[in-house]
Amino acid sequence: MSERNVTHATFAVERSYAVPPARVFEAWADPVAKSRWFGGDDWQHELDFRVGGREVSTGTLDGTVFTFEGRYQDIVPDERIVYAYDMHMGEARISVSLATVELTPDGEGTKLMFTEQGAFLDGLDDPSQRENGTGVLLDALGKELER
Repeated sequence: MSERNVTHATFAVERSYAVPPARVFEAWADPVAKSRWFGGDDWQHELDFRVGGREVSTGTLDGTVFTFEGRYQDIVPDERIVYAYDMHMGEARISVSLATVELTPDGEGTKLMFTEQGAFLDGLDDPSQRENGTGVLLDALGKELER
């Protein structure tokens, strides 16, 4: 059996989008839009976007199945989304996190601040990889907003 350990980390990723906060919020809330930018076409998505609602996304990267499973804790339309989630790689839980998305008007557009507080488990994931992956997802959100 491998040695068990936990790495705790907090990171923040900021993006600016040329659309109003309501439009950015809708891209998180709408199941069709979310499935386009969060994982892509080859991922399976379930989204129940409400406080207490659940989101599950499953897909394959480099031959390995990953599953995101989250529960929405707080939603303030056009302003804030808070959710707790865990990530699995195959059957192994690799992290448990609390994520906060803050949307603020920025001229005609939106400033998005994504903050994650995570427990990364047993060396199966690490904060720098997650921060990088989050940046990739937020860039995909930007492309979705340009549609």
